[in-house]
Order: sequence, then structure tokens, then C-alpha cells
Amino acid sequence: MDTSFVSASKLHFGASYYPEHWPEERWPEDIRLMREAGMTVARLGEFAWSSLEPSSGDFRLDWLERVISQLGASGIASVLGTPTAGPPAWLVSKYPDLLAVDEYGRRAQIGNRCHYCVNSPEFHAATGQIVKALADRFGSNPNVIGWQIDNEFHRVCYCDRCRKLFQDFLQARYESLDVLNERWSTSYWSQTYSDWEQIPIPIGPHNPGLMLEFKHFITESYRKFQRLQVDHLRPCVPANVWITHNFMKWFDGYDHYAMSEDLDIASWDWYVGTGHNDYRSSGVLHDLVRGFKEKNFWLIETQPGSINWKPVNTALDRGEARAMAWHAVAHGADAVVYWQWRSALGGQEQLHGTLVDQAGMPRPFYEEAQQLGKDFETLSPILAGSEIKASVAMLNDYDSLWAIQWQPHHRDFDYVEHFTHYYRPLASLNVPVDVLSARGLVDAGKLAGYKLIIAPALVIQDQKMVDTLQEYVSRGGHLVLTARCGMKDPYNALLPQRQPGGLGEIAGVEVEDYYVLQEPVPVTGTWFVGQSSLWAERLVRTGKKEARVIARYHKSNGWLDDQIAVSVNGFGTGLAYYVGVCLDEVAQQALLARMLKIARVTTIVSPAGIEIYTRARVGSSELFYIVINHNATECSITMPWESFDHLTGRRRAAEFYLPGYGVMVLTPSNA
Repeated sequence: MDTSFVSASKLHFGASYYPEHWPEERWPEDIRLMREAGMTVARLGEFAWSSLEPSSGDFRLDWLERVISQLGASGIASVLGTPTAGPPAWLVSKYPDLLAVDEYGRRAQIGNRCHYCVNSPEFHAATGQIVKALADRFGSNPNVIGWQIDNEFHRVCYCDRCRKLFQDFLQARYESLDVLNERWSTSYWSQTYSDWEQIPIPIGPHNPGLMLEFKHFITESYRKFQRLQVDHLRPCVPANVWITHNFMKWFDGYDHYAMSEDLDIASWDWYVGTGHNDYRSSGVLHDLVRGFKEKNFWLIETQPGSINWKPVNTALDRGEARAMAWHAVAHGADAVVYWQWRSALGGQEQLHGTLVDQAGMPRPFYEEAQQLGKDFETLSPILAGSEIKASVAMLNDYDSLWAIQWQPHHRDFDYVEHFTHYYRPLASLNVPVDVLSARGLVDAGKLAGYKLIIAPALVIQDQKMVDTLQEYVSRGGHLVLTARCGMKDPYNALLPQRQPGGLGEIAGVEVEDYYVLQEPVPVTGTWFVGQSSLWAERLVRTGKKEARVIARYHKSNGWLDDQIAVSVNGFGTGLAYYVGVCLDEVAQQALLARMLKIARVTTIVSPAGIEIYTRARVGSSELFYIVINHNATECSITMPWESFDHLTGRRRAAEFYLPGYGVMVLTPSNA
């Protein structure tokens, strides 16, 4: 195999290409333009089922082999998508009940995309046939470096078959209806079940336990469907050829950590849509995906200037997409792949941004893509295989996300916004962050390398999580618990003790009550002066009552007046903070900056809009500083040393100017 194609050996740059849309005589021109743009990879086949199998069992794969061969001859590797997101019309006609049913009882239609019921046995059989055919033909092809399963899993089916499978899922999980009824408190509103067949699929607001388990069922259903495809691919592909699925940032349909377990790498699709990128918020999206497998990822779809599905589809500024691409690399992306190469003449995405227009001519954005291709060619030898080293972790939990989504208590209290509110101060200080699964905390030793761990709105709690975090703090770690932490058990029922539940001992405080706010409440502390919006929790010391008060509320509703808002408690050799407020941005920045300083986390102060992130060679202490100007205007930057810019091959003084949307990749000149 040509190892130059392998993912870990280079930074890859490319686009999604649909050769089935165009006459074969056009392909050489497309490939020539791809090479001139510096592309090293093309993403193929994800919606080509009707072209690959125009009727049942009639596999026509020669055209795909020819285009893979032509791409490979030009030095462009291929990532093949299994085409299961677009079941063809002949399959739907043969098995009409493979179409998904929505919550209103309506069947999806052919052409909707992902219009299948993920649990349809007929669809599973057809999927197995097409994936096996592709695996047999292309699994050992040296030009194919990776496989993408389906495309953006997202549809939920409410058909009778899914309801029966959901009931079977519950029976296997609980074994006894008595246990289920107890866990879900079904005596409330007379919901008690006496037969498994009585349990519905939840539609609209419903029992919290039922709703949570349905999300778990959706996760298991998609994971089984994904594994069906993975199992057909594995025996046919070499060990260095990876398998992935393209996720969608904070999509709330299933648990992404569970979905990633059977994959080799995680990948995702990043679109800004309207307006411009805010790197202090988008960085957490990259870190989130990197955390699915706890290693580098692929940005397998991103916008080449504009999209077509927002109410207002503005274009990115000239140079902004290049800055965004380097932003992704700074957070662990090993590839940037644009969607898509050329505008299709028909179909639902005619006006979406592309590199080549419907006439086959390069758009203005093509020139910017060329620059990125040159960037990657220059930097690939030194950045490929490098990684992100973080001393701060944030804990993400899909169960907690869902619990808050269903019971926000304040319409504007959003789990993702709350999570990002804790991330933005870290991004402002250029602190690398790992986003980890709170459910994956099985060993405190895994957390030992983190100086600070933040658990935003970790509503749902289990004993394993409690034990691991308690051990982490006792051994010297610093833990931040935020509003709404430790409220519920794994079945989405309220814990029988006050917040933060089992973490109360290390926190040294508990929540006497919580208050939804219509007006901001003033909060004053030793580290900041600010106000809390949306939410406020009244804290009281417990145990030895040694927790230190960091901030108190001022006069507001009487219940909060002069009560504890933020605290810190020593436990073992570590510290546990409890933040019962939702602070304004300035106060939040001050609070997090102080926590970072106390934890001895290295920070980098930079001008507004300037991101300075590092990637490190594996097994080496050498750091590469990726400096990005996310502003449209030039900015002055000062580093602590003279440096060498690997993009231009020039030395830089400690103080230099970076143009709008400019990028540099620096190492100290004395390194």
C-alpha cells in the first residue's frame, strides 16, 4: 500500500465529489482542478446507491473503480461512503414499510434523505448486500484510505415495529415491570404498567424515565445498524484503513460516545450558515468531536464560502474559511474536506457553495482553497501525527443534556449554551481543552493528568462518576461543579438528597433551593463583581462547614439576599468549587481566570480575536504554535520570543503584525 495516503502520515485536504452526476469524460478535468488546488483526498459514493445498484442485486461498480483509479493516479486518495442514507426508489417500492414513520403517523418519502426506519429487517438485508459488495470490491484497494458509514444519522422512527423493539429493549434492561415502575415513579399520574406492551413511544412531554430510555433505545438502534456495516467492512479492509461516521456537532438524537465506540476515528460536519465564525464558541465543537475517540479527528464536511439551507445564506469573508480550516487543525483535525466540489444541476442543494460552479468553472473561493492546499503541503511533514495536549477537561453528558432539554425550568436555560459559557473564557486565554464523556469516567488515573476539570450542569449522576471524581479531587485535582449538578439519578429521577448529590462531601456545600430569575441578581465576590441571570442556587455549608465563600448574592428576592452563591472546599489535597450562578461574561471570565491560576494552568493572553493554540509531536515536548487572526483587520501580536514561521519559512521578531484572517505556525527560533 502507498503509505503516503494513510491518514496519520499527512494532513489531508479535499472535497466531496459526486462523479455519478457528470459524464465520465468530465472526470479528468475535475481531477486536474483538484490537483491544482492541492487536494489529497476525495470523498465519494455516500449517496450513490441507485448508481451502484440500479436494481436488486445488479451491482455496477466499474465506474466507481475507474474514478478511484484516476484519482489515485493523480495522487488523490479516496474515502468511500456507504450509500445507505439514500435508499433507492426500487427498494422502497419493494418494501414500502422500510420508510420511517414520524410522531404524527406519517411515512417519510423517497427523496427525503435518510428516509428509512433504522430497525427495518428488509433495509438491514439490503444494506448488508450493498456494503458487502463495496467491501469485496474496494476493501483492499490501495487508493482507499477510509470509509464513512451512512451520512449524518438523524431520523427517529415511531412505527409499530420500533415500538415493539423499544418494549423488548426495556424488558431486557429492567427485567421486571415492578423495577421499571419504581424507577420511573409511575404511580404519578396513574402511569403504572402491568404489561410491557402498554408502554408507548413517548410523543411530546412525557415521563422523564421513559423519555430518557427512548433516547438510549435510539442510540442502540443506530449503533446496531452502524455495526452491521462495520462488520461487513472489517474483514475486507487493511488495519491502517479507518472507518468513521460524520456527526453533527451538538446533535441531540443519540449518545455520540456510544456511537463512536465501534469506529476508528470520529469525524464531523461544520457549517456556520449565517454570519461569521466565533472561534471561542466553535472551538468546543472540535474538542467535542476529538473527545468522542479521544484522538484526532477529520473535519469531513465544511462550507466552501456559503450554504443553502439557512433563512439567510451569507458568504464567509475572503480568507475566513482558511482561518477556520486552521482553527480546526489547531483543535485536532487531521483533514479538512469541503462540501462539495461542484454544483449539481438538479436536486435539493443547487445553491449550496462549491469550489467549481455548475459550468465546471472555478468559483472565486477556489483560489482560497488553493492557498489552503499549499499550506497543508508545506506543514504536513511536521504537523501530521501531532496531537493536542490539554491540562483542562470538561465533562459532557448526553443524559444531562436531554434532562435539561425536557425540563429547562427557564426557557433560556440551555445545556449547550451553559457548557459553552464555561468554555469561552478558556478559549479567550488559549487554554487547550479535552471534552470527555462523564459516563466514561471509570478510572481516576485517567484524570490524573488534568489540573482542572469542569462539569457544567452535570444533572444526572451515578455512583461510578461520584467515586471517580472524589478520588480525583482527593489526589490533588481541582473540580468545578456548576448550577444544576447532581440533581438526578441514571433513570432521570430526582436523587433523594440535595444537590450536588453524592458529590456533596467533596463540595462542602449543598443547594438549599434554586430560583429561576426574570431579572439579573447582583453577585459580589473576592474575585469578581457581576450578576447572575436565568438561574440562582442558594448554597449552605455542610459537614465541617469549612467551605470558603467566594461570592454572595446581594439584595434580590429576599430568599437569596446575602446567601452563598459560589464556594470552594478543600478535600484531600485538591479543591472542589461549586458555582450556583450563571454569571455575566465579564464576571465569568474573571472567575475562570482565577481558577486557572490557582490550578497552575498555563494561559496565553492575546489580543481580541487572536487564537494561539498548540499541537505537539507525539513523544516530544516540541510545540507548534498555530496563531490565527479571526478578525477581518490586521492585528499586532507579541510572543515571548523570536520565532520561525513554518508557513512562510521566515523568522519573526517577538512583535509582529498578522493580517486579517492571517495564519502563522510558529516555533521559538531557539528551539
